[in-house]
Amino acid sequence: MIPLLGEEEAQAAADAVRSGWVAQGPRVKSFEHDFAATVGAAHGVATSSCTTALHLALVVLDIKPGDEVIVPSLSFIATANAVRYVGATPVFADVEPATGNVTVETLDAVRTPRTRAVIAVHQGGVPFDTAAVRKAADGWGVHLVEDAACAAGSTAYGQPAGAGATVAAWSFHPRKLLTTGEGGMVTVDDAAHATRLRRLREHGMNVSAADRHASSQPVLEAYLETAYNYRMTDIQAAIGLVQLGRLAGLVAQRRRLAARYHELLSGIDGLVPVRDPAHGQTNYQSFWVLLDDFPVGRDEVLAELAAQGVSARRGIMAAHLEPAYADVTPAPLPVTERLTRNSLILPLHHALTADNQEHIVSVLRGLSR
Repeated sequence: MIPLLGEEEAQAAADAVRSGWVAQGPRVKSFEHDFAATVGAAHGVATSSCTTALHLALVVLDIKPGDEVIVPSLSFIATANAVRYVGATPVFADVEPATGNVTVETLDAVRTPRTRAVIAVHQGGVPFDTAAVRKAADGWGVHLVEDAACAAGSTAYGQPAGAGATVAAWSFHPRKLLTTGEGGMVTVDDAAHATRLRRLREHGMNVSAADRHASSQPVLEAYLETAYNYRMTDIQAAIGLVQLGRLAGLVAQRRRLAARYHELLSGIDGLVPVRDPAHGQTNYQSFWVLLDDFPVGRDEVLAELAAQGVSARRGIMAAHLEPAYADVTPAPLPVTERLTRNSLILPLHHALTADNQEHIVSVLRGLSR
């Protein structure tokens, strides 16, 4: 992934530096407002990363030690780690093969009386079935956190992914379409949740540092609870505001490139590329292919692509197979293990040319014979 950063972002960052206000301030407030409006949420709360956004989401939902939180193993490890940050127990659910996402059935298979929440991931930008999973979570009486790290610009049922979520967490890491270098966001519709999230990210203060310094009168702040330092800087937010203006164009371009991949890859036996689900559209933050009956193993394919100058990556990791979770014995996760073992991610970025794509596919076609 090569982020699209140009002179506008450089100028915006420089303007923030020249303003003298580089910590969390007015640009963060503007970015929160504009991003929330873009994804159909009432409130945005900027954070230092999506990982910290997930952590705060679980804190504001009062998830505690003794609680179980169902998560997909097929996700970046931060999804499961956030559960451990609050002392709760992550329970790994399997996913469906076409999208890499959890379903009502895979969640229900591992649900217990201790289940207090579910973290459902819009994996690689592919939206999960929001209508079905939200309805199920409501019926079970559990909280639903939407890990939308990769999903800015994706849609579900004609709405932005994350719209209508109780709480959603977003990433602005350079691997995402919209980047601030590092950074994240929590979006919510509940005003009380937004107020507490803002307090939690700033040491538990009852008034933000920006508001305190902007006041013409002395402000004696109070610290209402033990909290965190998870703030975004105004320099990052300045870049994010420019990036937000590029988002629609970036999604359109990536979908054009993905359509070209689908055309070129058609007819190669044993190779299944990711596609839009019936209920929405992906932003193609990642373009992965599954090598189910391919004559060559995934690692050998990666090695040959590298030898031919193509920087591809292994597919999405499975957290339960990592040493950090060696103490967890999950229920069987056959689809997760199949996807993480047999998939790879092809290059997809704004600088990718038609010749690049033809070369990449020619290498895959040669290996399929």
